[in-house]
Amino acid sequence: MHSDYLAHDAIGLAELVRTREVSARELIDVAISRTEAVNPAINAVVLKDYDAARQRASRDDAARSANGTGASSANGTDTAAAHAALAGVPFLIKDLGAPVAGLRMAMGSRHYRHFIPTEDAPVVTLAKAAGLNIFAKTSTSELGQMPYTEPELFGACRNPWNLDHTPGGSSGGAAAAVAAGIVPLAHASDGGGSIRIPASCCGLFGLKPSRGRVPRVAPPGPGELGIDLAVSRSVRDSALLLDLLSGNAERPSGAPGTFLGATREPCKPLTIAYVTEPMLAPSLSADALAALDDAARLAASLGHRLEPVSLGIDFAAVRHAFLTLWSVSAEDLVLNAERITGRKPVRQEFEIATWAIAHIGRKLGEQGLPAALDEQRRITERLTDLLNRYDVLLCATLAGAPIKIGEMQPTSVERMQMRAVTTMPLEPLMKKMLLEASNKAFAWAGCTELFNLSGQPAMSVPLYWNARGLPIGVQFAARAGGDATLLRLAAQLETARPWFDKRPPLMNARR
Repeated sequence: MHSDYLAHDAIGLAELVRTREVSARELIDVAISRTEAVNPAINAVVLKDYDAARQRASRDDAARSANGTGASSANGTDTAAAHAALAGVPFLIKDLGAPVAGLRMAMGSRHYRHFIPTEDAPVVTLAKAAGLNIFAKTSTSELGQMPYTEPELFGACRNPWNLDHTPGGSSGGAAAAVAAGIVPLAHASDGGGSIRIPASCCGLFGLKPSRGRVPRVAPPGPGELGIDLAVSRSVRDSALLLDLLSGNAERPSGAPGTFLGATREPCKPLTIAYVTEPMLAPSLSADALAALDDAARLAASLGHRLEPVSLGIDFAAVRHAFLTLWSVSAEDLVLNAERITGRKPVRQEFEIATWAIAHIGRKLGEQGLPAALDEQRRITERLTDLLNRYDVLLCATLAGAPIKIGEMQPTSVERMQMRAVTTMPLEPLMKKMLLEASNKAFAWAGCTELFNLSGQPAMSVPLYWNARGLPIGVQFAARAGGDATLLRLAAQLETARPWFDKRPPLMNARR
């Protein structure tokens, strides 16, 4: 079953279950075996719920068997799940922002490490209704703050393509697990690039849907930056999951008008705005530019018309607006954590960078919030105008290849500055620290935040690997609500330049 499991995406595995070629219990046993084989190397899974998943799979198998003989299940919910679109497919939930009732949600933080939610998030409820079998949770940077996944609580998560490098963040555990063959797709969320960044780092497909497309835990954070979906090995898996999470679950799978249906439709020639600006990064590396040039040539060969475009956006204003919104969200999760956990937050239970950004949110973010929201509206209007003239925008996902583990960790001097701003909350000191810290992060991961601010759909597509064998995705964005346009294009690119069978050596590990 090992080679068969890796040969199928989630839709393929669900079909094997539906036709009784394999049982849900067999699938979950393989997924667990894969986890035990590769997780010691990549550290992607941080909470295991194996026994419950095995029991769930056995119940679903029994419900399918009973239904097939005309009998009725004693539990209608089991019967429905057993025959859902992705019934029996093993699934991982990111350990951040998507609570699963009864399972710890540490969010990479010492403060939250004993927090056990009592209710499922909407995305979890919908995933369960789709038949997905949640058996573990994946690592994230603390509270999703960083574009890499190295929480002090759990240790660094590593990239299956090269264990010395990051899988990105904050959904790094999800991407590492998919790239290593634990599951064909895994839940991920994106508030500043956290689906697209790890997808780029791990050679996967990652779509950030349009704002509001997928229901989230209310209330939304300031600016409504975040949204849930997945990282996946195939485009059609993400498309079907988007159907199942966004209200198309009752429509026939792949029917016209669905997102899965869009992947089966021809992609008409598109007019593509080709952007080589580094956005919040100071410059793009040779690798990132090579990946962009390669994608542009491929798109042109498929009949699309590309036009070089300058976005005409004040990126200093973009940076300030994003950091303001980000810091206010950090303040809520850190300094107001007691409303969630019932315990007063203390410095020792948070990483110093997280603690510092939360204090900046309290001191500077709240007073700057109205101006940041105004700037967000201006950015959205500018991108809306641009994408009313073009079908799609092509730009970099990251400014370079996956960085090495530890490369972006705060230095001793930076840690000293961070401690200083929490004990002496002086505005000049805070502004200096925030500028220097953000310069460091945006130098590599400064190309995705724009589309969280605008709320437009954006995706990272794995078309390029550099000379060292590291994947480098490219990013496409569309107008608000244009998710289907991106999925048609992604499916066309996937057909022209297949990536499903490109596997890191670690993927071949056996238990």
